[in-house]
Amino acid sequence: MNSNTARTTVAVIAALAVFSLTVPSLAQQKMAPAAPSAPVVQQAPVVAQGPAGSPAVTAAPAVQAPAPSAAAAPTAAPQAAEATTASSERDRLLKAAAAELRELSPWSMFKSADVLVKAVMIGLAFASLVTWTIFIAKMIEMTVIQRKLRNALNKIGDARSLAEAQFALGAKGNILSSLLAAAMREARLSAGISSDAGIKERAASSFGEIVRAEARRIRLGMGLLASIGATSPFVGLFGTVWGIMNSFIGISKSQTTNLAVVAPGIAEALLATAMGLVAAIPAVIIYNHFARVTKGYMELVGRASGAAGRLLSRDLDRTHVGGSHSRAAAE
Repeated sequence: MNSNTARTTVAVIAALAVFSLTVPSLAQQKMAPAAPSAPVVQQAPVVAQGPAGSPAVTAAPAVQAPAPSAAAAPTAAPQAAEATTASSERDRLLKAAAAELRELSPWSMFKSADVLVKAVMIGLAFASLVTWTIFIAKMIEMTVIQRKLRNALNKIGDARSLAEAQFALGAKGNILSSLLAAAMREARLSAGISSDAGIKERAASSFGEIVRAEARRIRLGMGLLASIGATSPFVGLFGTVWGIMNSFIGISKSQTTNLAVVAPGIAEALLATAMGLVAAIPAVIIYNHFARVTKGYMELVGRASGAAGRLLSRDLDRTHVGGSHSRAAAE
């Protein structure tokens, strides 16, 4: 009876021990968050021994290992960082493109242009400089010689002979002085010839040579103006075509049609055409202006040639009249 009581007491004590260890473990499992695939570590079995000679009762309670401390970082954070980086890079590129467009001045376009386009621009700039140089020089020259010739014609308006006209002009060198000298030379070389028509014809031939020489002299530079006005637009167009070809090649290499990439090359090419027009338009206008001025001056030269011919005719008539009077007096 005593042994049965002892066995019962030991069994009850073992059951209470197992129950006391199992209940806190279940409470902990309910309170802790569920973690995937949490490993379970088993403790060594607990042995409860009773009185001597009684069988041992074992209990193996399972104790849950602690859950992982922290989960992996969410994937949304790296995506947000990448989006922010891309936005900042795009803003930087847009600012750089805007700055480049603001700096797209004629000088910057010239510096970044192709070598051949630069050569075309330099040639057109030199042609424009030549045009304005000719304009200034010819304007001064035409103003001076027209004023001198008008004054000379006014001085010989009342002269009665070649000698008197030369005395009125003095030693001033102009086209009228050359015409008077040619008339006197022809009269001197034709002394003793009774044919006045022959003398006048030879004098008119000399006058024509002098007038043509003066026309050639006064038209110096006009041909250059005509060439600049006619060829400058085509030279500028050649530079534009070459620059656009290079721009398309650059677009194909960069494989982008972004305006910030395309615009500078096309602007550099169009600058050559603009410079061609800048050189050509003034050249054409100046050429037409001097064509009118030259025509007016040549009309004054024609008046001077006529005045010299009239003076020569008077001298010839006086010579014949004086010779007739001398012969009549001798008779």
